[in-house]
Amino acid sequence: MAVKPGFKQTEVGVIPEDWEVKSLGELGSVVRGGSPRPAGDSRYFGGNFIPWLTVASMTNIAEHQLNVTETAGFLTEEGSKRSRTLAHGTLIIANSGATLGVAKILGMDCCANDGIAALVNQRTGDKEYISHYINTCTKNLREVVATGNGQPNLNTALIREISIPFPPMPEQRAIATALSDVDALLGALERLIAKKRDLKQATMQQLLTGKVRLPGFHGKWDFKALGELGFIFGGLTGKTKADFGEGSGQYITFMNVMSNVVINCDAFERVKVSPTESQNRVMKGDLLFNGSSETPEEVALCSILAEDVSNLFLNSFCFGFRFREAVEADGLFLAYYFRSKSGREMMKSLAQGSTRYNLSKVAMLKLLLLLPRMPEQKAIAAVLADMDAELAALEQRLDKTRTLKQGMMQELLTGKTRLL
Repeated sequence: MAVKPGFKQTEVGVIPEDWEVKSLGELGSVVRGGSPRPAGDSRYFGGNFIPWLTVASMTNIAEHQLNVTETAGFLTEEGSKRSRTLAHGTLIIANSGATLGVAKILGMDCCANDGIAALVNQRTGDKEYISHYINTCTKNLREVVATGNGQPNLNTALIREISIPFPPMPEQRAIATALSDVDALLGALERLIAKKRDLKQATMQQLLTGKVRLPGFHGKWDFKALGELGFIFGGLTGKTKADFGEGSGQYITFMNVMSNVVINCDAFERVKVSPTESQNRVMKGDLLFNGSSETPEEVALCSILAEDVSNLFLNSFCFGFRFREAVEADGLFLAYYFRSKSGREMMKSLAQGSTRYNLSKVAMLKLLLLLPRMPEQKAIAAVLADMDAELAALEQRLDKTRTLKQGMMQELLTGKTRLL
Protein backbone atom coordinates (compact mmCIF):
# COMPACT_ATOMS: atom_id res chain seq x y z
CA MET A 1 0.00 0.00 0.00
CA ALA A 2 1.38 3.40 -0.99
CA VAL A 3 2.56 5.74 1.77
CA LYS A 4 0.85 9.11 1.59
CA PRO A 5 2.97 12.22 0.96
CA GLY A 6 4.81 13.57 3.98
CA PHE A 7 5.14 10.12 5.61
CA LYS A 8 7.61 7.23 5.41
CA GLN A 9 7.57 3.52 6.14
CA THR A 10 9.80 2.41 9.06
CA GLU A 11 10.27 -0.58 11.34
CA VAL A 12 7.69 0.94 13.72
CA GLY A 13 5.20 1.65 10.96
CA VAL A 14 4.33 4.72 8.95
CA ILE A 15 5.51 7.98 10.56
CA PRO A 16 6.02 11.60 9.40
CA GLU A 17 9.13 12.23 7.27
CA ASP A 18 10.63 14.62 9.82
CA TRP A 19 10.50 11.96 12.58
CA GLU A 20 13.36 9.55 13.21
CA VAL A 21 13.52 6.07 14.74
CA LYS A 22 15.98 5.15 17.45
CA SER A 23 16.37 2.11 19.65
CA LEU A 24 16.23 2.51 23.40
CA GLY A 25 19.86 1.40 23.57
CA GLU A 26 20.88 4.38 21.42
CA LEU A 27 19.46 6.82 23.94
CA GLY A 28 21.57 5.72 26.90
CA SER A 29 22.60 2.64 28.85
CA VAL A 30 20.02 -0.01 29.70
CA VAL A 31 20.90 -1.65 33.02
CA ARG A 32 19.22 -4.00 35.44
CA GLY A 33 18.73 -3.55 39.15
CA GLY A 34 20.34 -5.82 41.71
CA SER A 35 19.16 -7.42 44.94
CA PRO A 36 21.33 -7.71 48.05
CA ARG A 37 21.97 -11.35 48.91
CA PRO A 38 20.89 -13.15 50.95
CA ALA A 39 17.34 -11.79 50.62
CA GLY A 40 15.87 -10.64 53.92
CA ASP A 41 19.25 -10.27 55.64
CA SER A 42 18.77 -7.64 58.36
CA ARG A 43 22.15 -6.14 57.52
CA TYR A 44 20.73 -5.02 54.16
CA PHE A 45 16.95 -4.83 54.50
CA GLY A 46 14.63 -3.04 56.90
CA GLY A 47 16.75 0.05 57.39
CA ASN A 48 15.88 3.63 56.56
CA PHE A 49 18.81 4.66 54.40
CA ILE A 50 17.24 4.57 50.92
CA PRO A 51 13.88 3.42 49.43
CA TRP A 52 13.87 -0.12 48.00
CA LEU A 53 11.93 -0.57 44.76
CA THR A 54 10.77 -4.01 43.58
CA VAL A 55 8.58 -5.03 40.67
CA ALA A 56 5.88 -5.80 43.25
CA SER A 57 5.82 -2.09 44.13
CA MET A 58 4.93 -1.28 40.54
CA THR A 59 1.89 -3.58 40.54
CA ASN A 60 0.20 -1.26 43.04
CA ILE A 61 0.38 1.69 40.67
CA ALA A 62 -1.97 2.17 37.72
CA GLU A 63 -0.27 1.81 34.33
CA HIS A 64 -1.21 5.29 33.19
CA GLN A 65 0.62 6.92 36.11
CA LEU A 66 4.17 7.80 35.19
CA ASN A 67 5.74 8.67 38.55
CA VAL A 68 6.72 5.88 40.93
CA THR A 69 6.64 7.17 44.50
CA GLU A 70 5.74 3.96 46.39
CA THR A 71 8.33 1.40 47.49
CA ALA A 72 8.47 -1.94 49.23
CA GLY A 73 10.50 -0.54 52.14
CA PHE A 74 14.04 0.68 52.78
CA LEU A 75 17.58 -0.61 52.64
CA THR A 76 20.39 -0.01 55.06
CA GLU A 77 23.49 1.84 53.86
CA GLU A 78 25.28 -1.50 53.51
CA GLY A 79 22.33 -2.87 51.53
CA SER A 80 22.47 0.07 49.12
CA LYS A 81 26.09 -0.78 48.32
CA ARG A 82 24.94 -4.24 47.21
CA SER A 83 22.14 -2.94 44.98
CA ARG A 84 21.91 -0.43 42.12
CA THR A 85 21.02 3.14 42.98
CA LEU A 86 18.80 4.97 40.49
CA ALA A 87 18.33 8.72 40.48
CA HIS A 88 15.08 10.66 40.69
CA GLY A 89 13.69 11.08 37.15
CA THR A 90 15.15 7.83 35.79
CA LEU A 91 13.04 5.92 33.26
CA ILE A 92 12.44 2.37 34.49
CA ILE A 93 10.79 -0.70 32.92
CA ALA A 94 9.40 -3.73 34.73
CA ASN A 95 11.08 -6.77 33.21
CA SER A 96 9.06 -9.42 35.06
CA GLY A 97 5.81 -9.87 36.96
CA ALA A 98 2.30 -8.63 36.28
CA THR A 99 3.49 -5.25 34.96
CA LEU A 100 6.16 -6.66 32.63
CA GLY A 101 6.94 -4.11 29.91
CA VAL A 102 5.38 -1.18 31.78
CA ALA A 103 7.52 1.98 31.86
CA LYS A 104 7.46 4.64 34.56
CA ILE A 105 9.55 7.55 35.82
CA LEU A 106 11.04 7.49 39.29
CA GLY A 107 9.73 10.10 41.68
CA MET A 108 12.66 9.69 44.09
CA ASP A 109 16.19 8.31 44.39
CA CYS A 110 16.02 4.62 45.21
CA CYS A 111 17.63 1.23 44.87
CA ALA A 112 15.98 -1.27 42.53
CA ASN A 113 15.94 -5.04 42.46
CA ASP A 114 16.65 -7.18 39.41
CA GLY A 115 13.00 -7.24 38.34
CA ILE A 116 13.46 -3.68 37.11
CA ALA A 117 15.52 -2.31 34.22
CA ALA A 118 16.48 1.34 33.84
CA LEU A 119 17.68 3.75 31.17
CA VAL A 120 20.66 5.59 32.67
CA ASN A 121 23.02 8.20 31.23
CA GLN A 122 20.21 9.21 28.88
CA ARG A 123 21.54 11.46 26.13
CA THR A 124 18.41 12.43 24.23
CA GLY A 125 14.64 12.09 24.15
CA ASP A 126 11.89 13.33 26.48
CA LYS A 127 11.42 10.80 29.30
CA GLU A 128 7.64 11.16 29.53
CA TYR A 129 7.26 10.80 25.76
CA ILE A 130 9.42 7.66 25.80
CA SER A 131 7.47 6.26 28.75
CA HIS A 132 4.12 6.80 27.01
CA TYR A 133 5.38 5.17 23.83
CA ILE A 134 6.81 2.10 25.60
CA ASN A 135 3.50 1.63 27.39
CA THR A 136 1.77 1.34 24.00
CA CYS A 137 4.10 -1.60 23.28
CA THR A 138 3.58 -3.40 26.60
CA LYS A 139 1.22 -6.04 25.23
CA ASN A 140 3.59 -6.88 22.37
CA LEU A 141 6.55 -7.08 24.75
CA ARG A 142 4.64 -9.52 26.96
CA GLU A 143 3.83 -11.70 23.95
CA VAL A 144 7.50 -11.72 22.86
CA VAL A 145 8.69 -13.18 26.17
CA ALA A 146 5.62 -15.25 27.08
CA THR A 147 6.59 -18.87 27.70
CA GLY A 148 4.96 -21.87 29.28
CA ASN A 149 7.93 -22.48 31.56
CA GLY A 150 8.49 -20.27 34.56
CA GLN A 151 7.92 -16.55 34.83
CA PRO A 152 8.32 -14.51 31.61
CA ASN A 153 11.31 -12.22 31.78
CA LEU A 154 12.21 -9.24 29.60
CA ASN A 155 16.00 -9.13 29.42
CA THR A 156 18.07 -6.00 28.85
CA ALA A 157 19.04 -7.06 25.32
CA LEU A 158 15.36 -7.03 24.27
CA ILE A 159 14.80 -3.72 26.02
CA ARG A 160 17.74 -2.12 24.19
CA GLU A 161 16.18 -3.16 20.88
CA ILE A 162 12.84 -1.41 21.50
CA SER A 163 12.43 1.00 18.58
CA ILE A 164 10.83 4.36 19.22
CA PRO A 165 9.69 7.01 16.70
CA PHE A 166 10.85 10.48 17.68
CA PRO A 167 9.34 13.76 16.52
CA PRO A 168 11.35 16.94 17.12
CA MET A 169 11.89 17.63 20.83
CA PRO A 170 9.23 20.40 21.16
CA GLU A 171 6.64 18.00 19.72
CA GLN A 172 7.78 15.19 22.04
CA ARG A 173 7.14 17.49 24.98
CA ALA A 174 3.79 18.64 23.65
CA ILE A 175 2.64 15.02 23.12
CA ALA A 176 3.86 14.01 26.59
CA THR A 177 2.04 16.95 28.17
CA ALA A 178 -1.23 16.14 26.39
CA LEU A 179 -1.12 12.48 27.42
CA SER A 180 -0.01 13.30 30.96
CA ASP A 181 -2.97 15.69 31.30
CA VAL A 182 -5.29 12.78 30.46
CA ASP A 183 -3.37 10.62 32.95
CA ALA A 184 -3.99 13.24 35.63
CA LEU A 185 -7.72 13.14 34.83
CA LEU A 186 -7.72 9.33 35.00
CA GLY A 187 -5.92 9.41 38.33
CA ALA A 188 -8.36 11.97 39.73
CA LEU A 189 -11.34 9.87 38.61
CA GLU A 190 -9.89 6.71 40.14
CA ARG A 191 -9.27 8.48 43.44
CA LEU A 192 -12.80 9.92 43.42
CA ILE A 193 -14.30 6.49 42.69
CA ALA A 194 -12.27 4.93 45.52
CA LYS A 195 -13.44 7.69 47.88
CA LYS A 196 -17.09 7.22 46.83
CA ARG A 197 -16.82 3.44 47.33
CA ASP A 198 -15.43 3.93 50.83
CA LEU A 199 -18.22 6.40 51.58
CA LYS A 200 -20.82 3.94 50.34
CA GLN A 201 -19.42 1.16 52.55
CA ALA A 202 -19.51 3.43 55.58
CA THR A 203 -23.04 4.58 54.75
CA MET A 204 -24.21 0.97 54.36
CA GLN A 205 -22.79 0.03 57.74
CA GLN A 206 -24.48 2.99 59.43
CA LEU A 207 -27.91 2.87 57.75
CA LEU A 208 -28.37 -0.90 57.48
CA THR A 209 -27.69 -1.43 61.19
CA GLY A 210 -29.68 1.54 62.48
CA LYS A 211 -26.61 3.33 63.87
CA VAL A 212 -27.67 6.35 61.82
CA ARG A 213 -31.33 7.00 60.98
CA LEU A 214 -32.64 8.89 57.99
CA PRO A 215 -34.63 12.06 58.76
CA GLY A 216 -38.24 11.35 59.72
CA PHE A 217 -37.72 7.75 60.92
CA HIS A 218 -37.76 6.93 64.62
CA GLY A 219 -39.56 3.62 65.26
CA LYS A 220 -38.09 0.54 66.90
CA TRP A 221 -36.48 -2.13 64.71
CA ASP A 222 -37.58 -5.74 65.16
CA PHE A 223 -35.82 -9.08 64.79
CA LYS A 224 -37.12 -11.44 62.11
CA ALA A 225 -35.80 -14.88 61.16
CA LEU A 226 -35.07 -15.06 57.45
CA GLY A 227 -37.26 -18.16 57.25
CA GLU A 228 -40.26 -16.10 58.42
CA LEU A 229 -39.94 -13.89 55.38
CA GLY A 230 -39.83 -16.49 52.62
CA PHE A 231 -38.36 -19.74 51.34
CA ILE A 232 -35.32 -20.98 49.42
CA PHE A 233 -35.41 -22.54 45.94
CA GLY A 234 -32.68 -24.12 43.82
CA GLY A 235 -31.22 -23.42 40.40
CA LEU A 236 -31.33 -25.54 37.25
CA THR A 237 -31.02 -29.30 37.67
CA GLY A 238 -30.33 -32.19 35.33
CA LYS A 239 -28.69 -30.11 32.61
CA THR A 240 -25.76 -31.12 30.41
CA LYS A 241 -23.29 -28.96 28.49
CA ALA A 242 -25.36 -29.47 25.32
CA ASP A 243 -28.34 -27.70 26.91
CA PHE A 244 -26.51 -24.39 27.24
CA GLY A 245 -25.82 -21.72 24.63
CA GLU A 246 -29.16 -22.02 22.82
CA GLY A 247 -32.83 -22.54 23.52
CA SER A 248 -35.85 -20.39 24.38
CA GLY A 249 -34.99 -20.13 28.06
CA GLN A 250 -32.61 -17.68 29.69
CA TYR A 251 -30.58 -18.16 32.83
CA ILE A 252 -28.72 -15.96 35.29
CA THR A 253 -25.02 -16.75 35.46
CA PHE A 254 -22.94 -17.27 38.58
CA MET A 255 -20.91 -14.10 37.87
CA ASN A 256 -24.06 -12.01 37.34
CA VAL A 257 -25.10 -12.90 40.88
CA MET A 258 -21.60 -12.40 42.32
CA SER A 259 -20.97 -9.03 40.65
CA ASN A 260 -24.23 -7.12 40.98
CA VAL A 261 -26.55 -5.89 43.70
CA VAL A 262 -29.26 -5.69 41.02
CA ILE A 263 -29.11 -8.44 38.38
CA ASN A 264 -27.91 -7.23 34.98
CA CYS A 265 -30.74 -8.20 32.62
CA ASP A 266 -28.52 -7.60 29.57
CA ALA A 267 -26.18 -10.41 30.59
CA PHE A 268 -28.46 -13.47 30.53
CA GLU A 269 -27.41 -16.59 28.62
CA ARG A 270 -29.51 -19.14 26.72
CA VAL A 271 -30.59 -22.57 27.94
CA LYS A 272 -32.87 -25.32 26.66
CA VAL A 273 -35.78 -25.98 29.02
CA SER A 274 -38.72 -28.00 27.75
CA PRO A 275 -42.30 -27.22 28.93
CA THR A 276 -42.50 -30.59 30.66
CA GLU A 277 -39.43 -30.04 32.86
CA SER A 278 -39.81 -29.27 36.54
CA GLN A 279 -37.49 -26.28 36.94
CA ASN A 280 -37.71 -23.28 39.25
CA ARG A 281 -38.32 -20.01 37.42
CA VAL A 282 -36.88 -16.77 38.77
CA MET A 283 -39.45 -14.04 39.44
CA LYS A 284 -39.23 -10.29 39.90
CA GLY A 285 -38.26 -9.50 43.49
CA ASP A 286 -36.43 -12.78 44.15
CA LEU A 287 -33.13 -12.65 46.02
CA LEU A 288 -30.34 -14.69 44.46
CA PHE A 289 -27.19 -16.05 46.12
CA ASN A 290 -24.04 -17.84 44.96
CA GLY A 291 -24.02 -21.18 46.71
CA SER A 292 -20.26 -21.60 47.09
CA SER A 293 -17.00 -19.71 46.88
CA GLU A 294 -13.24 -20.14 47.14
CA THR A 295 -13.22 -17.92 50.23
CA PRO A 296 -15.67 -17.74 53.16
CA GLU A 297 -15.89 -13.96 52.68
CA GLU A 298 -17.62 -14.40 49.31
CA VAL A 299 -20.13 -17.10 50.18
CA ALA A 300 -23.78 -16.14 49.48
CA LEU A 301 -23.32 -12.70 47.97
CA CYS A 302 -26.83 -11.41 47.33
CA SER A 303 -28.51 -9.90 44.26
CA ILE A 304 -32.10 -9.02 43.43
CA LEU A 305 -34.01 -9.43 40.18
CA ALA A 306 -35.72 -6.06 39.75
CA GLU A 307 -37.50 -6.68 36.42
CA ASP A 308 -40.19 -8.99 35.06
CA VAL A 309 -38.48 -11.51 32.76
CA SER A 310 -40.32 -14.46 31.30
CA ASN A 311 -38.89 -17.97 31.13
CA LEU A 312 -35.92 -17.07 33.32
CA PHE A 313 -33.92 -19.59 35.36
CA LEU A 314 -30.95 -19.66 37.72
CA ASN A 315 -27.71 -21.53 37.16
CA SER A 316 -27.17 -24.63 39.26
CA PHE A 317 -24.36 -23.13 41.36
CA CYS A 318 -26.71 -20.55 42.88
CA PHE A 319 -29.95 -20.57 44.83
CA GLY A 320 -32.84 -18.17 45.24
CA PHE A 321 -35.03 -16.80 48.01
CA ARG A 322 -38.66 -15.83 47.41
CA PHE A 323 -40.64 -13.64 49.79
CA ARG A 324 -44.02 -14.69 51.06
CA GLU A 325 -46.89 -12.36 50.30
CA ALA A 326 -47.42 -9.29 52.49
CA VAL A 327 -44.19 -9.67 54.50
CA GLU A 328 -42.54 -6.51 55.86
CA ALA A 329 -39.32 -6.85 53.86
CA ASP A 330 -37.83 -4.93 50.94
CA GLY A 331 -35.70 -7.07 48.65
CA LEU A 332 -33.27 -4.31 47.67
CA PHE A 333 -32.72 -3.42 51.34
CA LEU A 334 -31.81 -7.04 52.08
CA ALA A 335 -29.61 -7.34 48.98
CA TYR A 336 -27.58 -4.40 50.27
CA TYR A 337 -27.64 -5.76 53.81
CA PHE A 338 -26.21 -9.14 52.83
CA ARG A 339 -23.38 -7.33 50.97
CA SER A 340 -22.62 -5.00 53.90
CA LYS A 341 -19.92 -5.66 56.48
CA SER A 342 -22.48 -7.00 58.96
CA GLY A 343 -24.14 -9.19 56.33
CA ARG A 344 -20.80 -10.58 55.17
CA GLU A 345 -19.83 -11.48 58.74
CA MET A 346 -23.18 -13.22 59.16
CA MET A 347 -22.72 -15.32 56.00
CA LYS A 348 -19.06 -15.98 56.74
CA SER A 349 -20.09 -17.50 60.09
CA LEU A 350 -22.14 -20.08 58.17
CA ALA A 351 -19.39 -20.97 55.68
CA GLN A 352 -18.25 -24.60 55.71
CA GLY A 353 -15.33 -26.19 53.87
CA SER A 354 -11.58 -26.06 53.38
CA THR A 355 -10.70 -25.47 49.71
CA ARG A 356 -14.20 -24.45 48.62
CA TYR A 357 -16.81 -23.03 50.96
CA ASN A 358 -20.55 -23.70 51.11
CA LEU A 359 -23.24 -22.86 53.63
CA SER A 360 -26.13 -24.66 55.24
CA LYS A 361 -29.40 -23.31 53.86
CA VAL A 362 -31.21 -24.63 56.93
CA ALA A 363 -28.92 -22.54 59.14
CA MET A 364 -29.32 -19.56 56.82
CA LEU A 365 -33.11 -19.57 57.26
CA LYS A 366 -32.59 -19.32 61.04
CA LEU A 367 -30.59 -16.08 60.71
CA LEU A 368 -32.07 -13.27 62.79
CA LEU A 369 -32.25 -9.95 60.91
CA LEU A 370 -32.89 -6.62 62.64
CA LEU A 371 -35.31 -4.80 60.34
CA PRO A 372 -36.97 -1.39 60.36
CA ARG A 373 -40.48 -0.87 59.06
CA MET A 374 -41.02 -1.15 55.32
CA PRO A 375 -40.97 2.64 54.55
CA GLU A 376 -37.57 3.00 56.22
CA GLN A 377 -36.23 -0.08 54.44
CA LYS A 378 -37.26 1.42 51.11
CA ALA A 379 -35.79 4.83 51.98
CA ILE A 380 -32.43 3.28 52.96
CA ALA A 381 -32.35 1.16 49.79
CA ALA A 382 -33.08 4.27 47.70
CA VAL A 383 -30.15 6.18 49.26
CA LEU A 384 -27.76 3.29 48.53
CA ALA A 385 -29.13 2.84 45.00
CA ASP A 386 -28.49 6.54 44.31
CA MET A 387 -24.90 6.10 45.49
CA ASP A 388 -24.52 3.09 43.18
CA ALA A 389 -25.89 5.12 40.26
CA GLU A 390 -23.35 7.87 40.94
CA LEU A 391 -20.54 5.29 41.07
CA ALA A 392 -21.73 3.71 37.81
CA ALA A 393 -21.73 7.12 36.10
CA LEU A 394 -18.18 7.82 37.33
CA GLU A 395 -16.97 4.40 36.19
CA GLN A 396 -18.54 4.97 32.77
CA ARG A 397 -16.75 8.32 32.57
CA LEU A 398 -13.51 6.58 33.56
CA ASP A 399 -13.96 4.00 30.79
CA LYS A 400 -14.65 6.73 28.24
CA THR A 401 -11.57 8.66 29.34
CA ARG A 402 -9.42 5.53 28.99
CA THR A 403 -10.82 5.01 25.48
CA LEU A 404 -10.10 8.66 24.69
CA LYS A 405 -6.50 8.23 25.82
CA GLN A 406 -6.06 5.15 23.65
CA GLY A 407 -7.30 7.11 20.66
CA MET A 408 -5.00 10.02 21.47
CA MET A 409 -2.01 7.72 21.78
CA GLN A 410 -2.78 6.10 18.44
CA GLU A 411 -3.01 9.51 16.77
CA LEU A 412 -0.19 11.41 18.51
CA LEU A 413 2.45 8.68 18.85
CA THR A 414 2.25 7.81 15.15
CA GLY A 415 2.12 11.37 13.83
CA LYS A 416 -1.36 10.99 12.35
CA THR A 417 -2.28 14.08 14.35
CA ARG A 418 0.35 16.76 14.90
CA LEU A 419 0.34 19.19 17.83
CA LEU A 420 3.00 21.52 16.42
